[in-house]
Amino acid sequence: MDKNFASDSVQQLVPELPALLQLRYRILQTISVSGPTGRRAIQDALKITERSVRNETTLLKNQKLIKITTKGMVCTENGFAILEQLKPIFQELSGLAQKEKALAKLLGIEKVVIVPGNLEEDEGIKQLLGKEAVAHLTAIAKKDNTVAITGGSSVASLSNFLTPSKSLNTLSFVAARGSIGDEMKYQANTLVSEFASKCQATFRTLYLPENLSKNAYEAIIKEPVIKEILDLYEKIDIVIHGIGTAKEMAVRRNATSELVQLLEQKHAVGEAFGYYFDELGQIIYRINTIGIQLNQVKKSPKIIAVAGGAFKAKAIQAYFKNAASQTTLITDEGAANAILNG
Repeated sequence: MDKNFASDSVQQLVPELPALLQLRYRILQTISVSGPTGRRAIQDALKITERSVRNETTLLKNQKLIKITTKGMVCTENGFAILEQLKPIFQELSGLAQKEKALAKLLGIEKVVIVPGNLEEDEGIKQLLGKEAVAHLTAIAKKDNTVAITGGSSVASLSNFLTPSKSLNTLSFVAARGSIGDEMKYQANTLVSEFASKCQATFRTLYLPENLSKNAYEAIIKEPVIKEILDLYEKIDIVIHGIGTAKEMAVRRNATSELVQLLEQKHAVGEAFGYYFDELGQIIYRINTIGIQLNQVKKSPKIIAVAGGAFKAKAIQAYFKNAASQTTLITDEGAANAILNG
């Protein structure tokens, strides 16, 4: 029997089944990445009633998919397994699978993975982005691959899901850029050290200011230690990066008022790798950065971009007018809908 026909028949007989499955899947998924967590947090994240949360979490507990601890609800091993088994069904029922294909075609890239929700409304969605990015990295990583990592909170979200698996513990993580701003926990140097520690892998750092004067830039790139890292960027196997809005990245870089004014005049909407783009994808400004360059990124066999939230839709579209086709975008429903419906 055709599986689509069977699925349609089931929905005719039990029309409430798809909605119920999606609800329970989302509750279990939220607990899996946010646990230990409470009912109120789930209610706020999923915008559902207290009664629904109470009824569904009681059922999940009785089915031994979650357990209650003194700190809150956590997902059990059986719960994690159920999530993985039901993921393809959830993606189909929720329409995310179709959106993934449509968005990949629109952006002209290899693959798109869409997680439910909108980062703009729920910070917890960032954990789902990190989990999917690690799943994809695990699937594509090969022994002794070199992985370039940019900074940012979206890329940092991978950290909670990295483990010393066979496909990850031989990797070498390399900082794709120098220091940016004052927030150390999201710096590329901090993240490569953290990622390597989680995977029991190796790492290379780049402890230099990212934004340099032209003279300083030209002098520093001749230093043997720096040249070694720059040469390494020519043969990176995998790049993992975020995509920022032009405004947020200018703030993080403590940009001068003149640069901020220029970005506004030129209608900059997005940033990646030190390049600022307008809505047409045209590069309107580039900082003198010691780090991986856009042409080097495009040479990498595999690229993973991580960015979510409807507010980043224009930035994502602008960047992908310049991006390599061998990119996989890990995003959320908020950004995907804004792009597809825009």
